[in-house]
This record gives sequence, C-alpha cells and structure tokens, in this order.
Amino acid sequence: MASQRELEALRAFVESGSVSQAAERLGRTQPQVGRLLTALEEEVGFPIFSRDTRPLTLTREGREFYSQVERVLSGYDGLKRFAAQMRQGRRDHVRVLTAPFIAHAIVADAVAALAATSPSFTASIESRVRLDIETWVGQETFDLGITVLPLSHPAFKTEEFLRTEAMVAMLPDHPFAHYDSVDFLDLIEVDVIVMHPRSIIRQHLERLCRETGKTLKSRFEATNGVIACQLAGRGLGCCLSDPFVAQSSGVPNLVLKPFRPAFPLQYGFLYPTWQSRSPAVDELASEIARIAHAQHLLLNVHPENTAGAAAPRVRSVQTDSSQA
Repeated sequence: MASQRELEALRAFVESGSVSQAAERLGRTQPQVGRLLTALEEEVGFPIFSRDTRPLTLTREGREFYSQVERVLSGYDGLKRFAAQMRQGRRDHVRVLTAPFIAHAIVADAVAALAATSPSFTASIESRVRLDIETWVGQETFDLGITVLPLSHPAFKTEEFLRTEAMVAMLPDHPFAHYDSVDFLDLIEVDVIVMHPRSIIRQHLERLCRETGKTLKSRFEATNGVIACQLAGRGLGCCLSDPFVAQSSGVPNLVLKPFRPAFPLQYGFLYPTWQSRSPAVDELASEIARIAHAQHLLLNVHPENTAGAAAPRVRSVQTDSSQA
C-alpha cells in the first residue's frame, strides 16, 4: 500500500496548493514530489488528480481519499509525539475528542487550569459535532473523549461524570420568560425552533408529541442546538436546549427555564480500552469534573437561569473508574 512519504507528499500538496510549494515544504525537489504523487496514484488504482485543470486539483475520489489520509497521518503524528514523550520519561500530552460546545463550555477551562499547574502538560483538541461523533469515534485516535451519552462502542469504555437537564431557551420578552418552568403543553401554544431529526432533544419532543397527540408549531429547523439558540436570540421562538449548548451559543441575554417533564442529559468520558490511561489523562478528566461541580456551586450564588449570567443548572456525578 502507499508509503508514508507518498501520503505526506499528498498532504503537503493539498495544504500548500501546488507541487512546487509542497516540495519546498518537504525539503525535496519538485520532480521528487511529482514522482511520489504519481506513484501514489498508480498504487491506489484510481485518479487522485484532475489534470484537465491548471493548477492541479483533486478529483472527487481524491478528496474522499485524502480525508482518510489525513486521519492516518494524524495517527502517525500522534505516534511520533508519544515516542518522544516516552524517550523523555513522561506522558503529559492528551489527545481530546469532543463536540465544539463541550470544548467551549467545559474543556477549554479545564485545559487552561491544568496548563497553569503543570508546565509539561500539552494537549490537542479535536471537535466533531454530536450527530457525527458516533461515526468519528471509531476512526479517530484520542486519549480522552467527552460527549453526551448514551454512546456505545466496543473499543471504548464510557464513564458518566455529569448530569444536567434540557431547558427552554428564549429572549427576556418571551411570554415564558417569567415562568418558573415550562411544560411541554405550554410549547404547543408558541413557535418552537426544532433541531435536526437525529438529535436526542428533537427525538424527545417528537416522542412527547406522539404520547399526547399534540403537534408543535415549528417554522424553523436548525442543524444543531447552537443555531437553534441563536435563532431564539433573534426572537423567532423558543427552543429546548442543552444548557451547555445555550451557554456556548454566544447569545448574551438568553433566558433558560426548566422544562417539564424533565429530560435528563448525561455527559460521559470515553477511554480507549486498548491503552492504559496516563496520569495526565486522569488529571484532565478530574479537572473537567471539578469545573462542572464548581459551575453547580456558582448557580447557588446566582440562581437566575440566564445564559451568560450564570452557569447551567447541573448536578455533578462522581466518576467511578470501575463503572463500565
């Protein structure tokens, strides 16, 4: 199959935009890189490059192939980094895979806190949207995954570390803004922004519709919760949201109210079963759980449920390393 040199030549070509710049980046001559790319194309047995255009571009098959190449090379990069750390007698680098809103709401603060106390600690953070995480999780190389459960994969062990509830997000002038909580039957009377049909919150709302025989009034559908909250921030209705998603939406005056019947959301860590956990992985996981607990305590000081004004209403769950 293709050699690492051929794959690196392809990556250099894609990222730099030309064979000449790829050669400069790799410290090779342009003919050398050209031969590597030609050999790669002959080896895979299908056209990677479209030679009918100038400059040279990837074919559709070439783009799909490159997406796999990038994952393979990321694995190579991780192995090099791991080997360097082992030679130095330490394993302080953590590869994190999570959703963008979790990275913003929880992970970034945890990484910053650990970096402040451990000068040798380093991390790389890859983000994938929640809808695709189950596909990506089996293809990515990571030490610590953070996602909304449930998620089941034979190569990974899951441990719940946080539990919260979905909340209704809206502007301060919305009719529900002064409610103590919002019932599902209340939603029937107003415009509701819904999410992608595969999202767990959308599926929960559809289940309640079937059970009650009611129908939601929905003019707008969003790919994810961040966009749904942003639309709610434009006064286009309210939406049922994960409070961490609402916090990450960038809408400063979004009001969050408890939803009834309560819909619990569980957050969990993912650990590869085929490798042992380094102390840095355990420290980062503990810091993430600690920050979640701190947000819960902050809510007791600032009880108003407003995104941007207070942390989401969560309760911390102790991580049990023996729990499957």
